[in-house]
Amino acid sequence: MAHHPHLPKWKETAEKEMKGKSVDTLSWTTPEGITVKPLYTAEDLEGMESVNTLPGLAPYVRGPMATMYTGRPWTIRQYAGFSTAKESNAFFHTALASGQKGLSVAFDLATHRGYDSDHPRVVGDVGKAGVAIDSVEDMKILFNGIPLDRMSVSMTMNGAVIPILAMYIIAAEEQGVSRDKLEGTIQNDILKEYLTRNTYIYPPAPSMRIVADIIAYCSREMPKYNTISISGYHMMEAGANSVLQTAFTLADGVEYVRAALRSGMDVDTFAPRLSFFFGIGMNFFMDIAMLRAARFLWHRLMSQFNPRNPKSSMLRTHCQTSGWSLTEQDPYNNIIRTTLEAMTAALGGTQSLHTNSFDEAIGLPTDLSSRIARNTQLIIQEESEICHVIDPLGGSYYLESLTSSIVSEAQKIFDEIEKLGGMAKAIESGMPKLRIEESAARKQARVDQGLDVIVGVNKYKLANETIDFEVREVPATVRDEQISRLKEIKASRDKKAVEKALADLTSVAKNGGNLLEAALPAVRARATLGEISDAMESVFGRFVATTRCISGAYASGYSGDNNAVTALRRRTTAFLEKQGRRPRILVTKMGQDGHDRGFKVIASAYADLGFDVDISPMFQSPEEAAKMAIENDVHVVGASSLAAGHKLLIPALIEELKRIGGGEILVVAGGVIPPRDYDFLYKAGVKAVFGPGTPIPESADRTLALLEEKYLRRI
Repeated sequence: MAHHPHLPKWKETAEKEMKGKSVDTLSWTTPEGITVKPLYTAEDLEGMESVNTLPGLAPYVRGPMATMYTGRPWTIRQYAGFSTAKESNAFFHTALASGQKGLSVAFDLATHRGYDSDHPRVVGDVGKAGVAIDSVEDMKILFNGIPLDRMSVSMTMNGAVIPILAMYIIAAEEQGVSRDKLEGTIQNDILKEYLTRNTYIYPPAPSMRIVADIIAYCSREMPKYNTISISGYHMMEAGANSVLQTAFTLADGVEYVRAALRSGMDVDTFAPRLSFFFGIGMNFFMDIAMLRAARFLWHRLMSQFNPRNPKSSMLRTHCQTSGWSLTEQDPYNNIIRTTLEAMTAALGGTQSLHTNSFDEAIGLPTDLSSRIARNTQLIIQEESEICHVIDPLGGSYYLESLTSSIVSEAQKIFDEIEKLGGMAKAIESGMPKLRIEESAARKQARVDQGLDVIVGVNKYKLANETIDFEVREVPATVRDEQISRLKEIKASRDKKAVEKALADLTSVAKNGGNLLEAALPAVRARATLGEISDAMESVFGRFVATTRCISGAYASGYSGDNNAVTALRRRTTAFLEKQGRRPRILVTKMGQDGHDRGFKVIASAYADLGFDVDISPMFQSPEEAAKMAIENDVHVVGASSLAAGHKLLIPALIEELKRIGGGEILVVAGGVIPPRDYDFLYKAGVKAVFGPGTPIPESADRTLALLEEKYLRRI
């Protein structure tokens, strides 16, 4: 304890209340490795660089703007998009009329991965996790009636960023809005795709060229537009704790700065338009401190580039509440979780915010759940009175100490990355991905044991779960509509003009030049997103990642001989002794969704439990998954679903297994699957469905019981 004059008296009083136990037992260590004491005093802040600062002044710990929310509240920017451009446009108009101040567009997974809606690989993905965009005509419908010269638009796009941004520019042009008036942000953060989200198209080198080309073009032609949103959100969702999210996000940012400088740009030309995107979880004070620490560190890191404009080293950020923290069990608890996370972002000083809907643990948000999520922000802004004071928690002994600890721990990780040669080299080495996956596995082990409480899941569980509510379902006819529009566009356009524009784009990809600038004529000629992506892919190729699972991280969270891990290992060993080999499972992720936290954690944990585990490449088709299952001679396939494709992809997998002689192989499913769809999957042949929040030992127990019943009863 620090040397406050009254600390001995406090300690004596506290230990009397604790019946003689030492107050040291109240200290705990966070997942970030930070030791938290039960009491902080002014002495704990002595010597901390980050404490004596003011908002709007370097190093911006207390906020990038001098007046913060007293001058203007954060922007309510709800991430939305589903089905067709027409349906998403109607949703946008409703949201804007209800108090939303900016748009944030979610694109479907086919669009992210550079495929048109008629491509055979995206049969289960069109319109499911975002809006389908195949051409500039879809983009025009998406923003119909929305004045793009007066509306800030954020677009979450990385893989197919060239055609999407080009379509946005041409849609505005044909609306009569010049590009210099466009305001908003394109995510354009490809490094985190190789690290966590996985919606990449091209290999890293050409992808970094695309990032630099967009920064260069927009800095010259679109001065109000943010050319990149450097994202830690997906790292958090993949399992990164707050220190890892801070270090890896800022390291990505430095890598992009260096790429732009290598292309010949001056730092003050582009750096003021860089923005960030952080994920906010349930550790209230830790994530408030994370945002404050990130601002401090970014100012420090940017100083090496000698910027002259103060805005070049000012970290501005959007935040989103956690999707991983949402539960299928007792789902109305999610409204409370989202409210706490929204307060965290606001008290941490975010510039804009998305609040998740309570039903996103099992499906796409409905109009009702979206309204509740949006109103959560409105109520905080309008009723809580927190917008009247700048950085109201600044000066808190605990918060300032946490801020300093995150600065220190994140700097250590950043220094380690620099020794590897920067973030691109670190990603190639696998270090960041491994750290995140280990963090996710350890977190899951703590949750499964009840060490980290999740109300309604591992504590205070409902005796009889009977809650039911509407779930938005995107019909398969959406793909039919998109294909029909594609045919119309291709029939009415000038074929020679399209071919020339695409050939010119391929030439620029091969010989040099600005790719965004070269894509604009192709968009005007009505080339499709898939055609533009293919024109570049013919030069760059399509990136295929190596998928692997870690070992030991999940099991290391358990101790002693009488635990779930030990019991399941005994059973898998017994299966080996009786069957001649261990129970073997293929864990697969079909479709174009790149979220891989659950998929990787399941694979790693099952390996720790004694299963032989094969883990598929990302983006498998049902045919590819079935072939891999046969070739690897597995007993069971575990299909992970997060993007509403389960009703198409999993039955297709089962039918393909039967067709090629694998009818004996069991299929189980898990992920974001609405309970009302369980019967559909059971009728299709699925043997077990594990919803979000299912403890891994519970799913492994049930899977093993199915295998024991099928194989051991024959002996």
